[in-house]
Amino acid sequence: MSISATDAHPSGLKNHPPLVGISFISSVLIGTALVSSHRSRDLFLPDANGRAILLLVMGKGEITRQQILDHAVALASKVGLGGLTIGSLADDLSLSKSGLYAHFQSKEALQIKTLEAGAERFIDTVVRPALKAPRGEPRLRALFENWCRWPKQCSLQGGCLFVQVAAELDDLPGPVRDKLVQLQNDWLDVLVNAARAAVSEGHFRKDVDVEQFAYELYGVELMFHHATRLLGDPRAEERAKASFESLLESRRPKPSLD
Repeated sequence: MSISATDAHPSGLKNHPPLVGISFISSVLIGTALVSSHRSRDLFLPDANGRAILLLVMGKGEITRQQILDHAVALASKVGLGGLTIGSLADDLSLSKSGLYAHFQSKEALQIKTLEAGAERFIDTVVRPALKAPRGEPRLRALFENWCRWPKQCSLQGGCLFVQVAAELDDLPGPVRDKLVQLQNDWLDVLVNAARAAVSEGHFRKDVDVEQFAYELYGVELMFHHATRLLGDPRAEERAKASFESLLESRRPKPSLD
């Protein structure tokens, strides 16, 4: 049985129809819960930052590794994964190349770990806060709004890491592309399950195609990124919000004519 990240809440997890295994997003949420379980009877600590909790149990070497990955995520959002090198990171962080190599062994491993670190930031900024919103439309709204502002909240000067590297990797088969595909499918699964919850809560009609809704919603998010970063449209946020409201309205139950 898979676990839907969007249905996780502080008192436990609710089951959903199977997806494909447990997603990276769900595994991070579950991992954080297991680390913090000795501090609370709840599965999740609603007022604690998961990454901060994990750092409490890390050794010095692991903290250095986290610092390296934090810098790598910020850098990759500007120059892409191709611009990440062990040498450049060593110079930026005043570390020896041999010491940094010991953490990752290869550029490919560094790129994969950078994507995973970016995903953990994404979860902390977008997914975990949205879980506090009620199921259905309120949670969908939180997911949308959090996605739109997560690059700024995480000080990613190049915008969304995953959008940045998608064009870079779309024609480059291999483990790094596979990791990005997994993470993007995980996000679509989050949106699908949030939309499914909107159906079960009566916010959406029962005949709504939740996968189509997720497809269109992610399209709005990607266009918002494009309009903001490339086109410099001053009305990008306004247009994105209008598009989001139209998506919701088109899926709501139609008022009775009686």
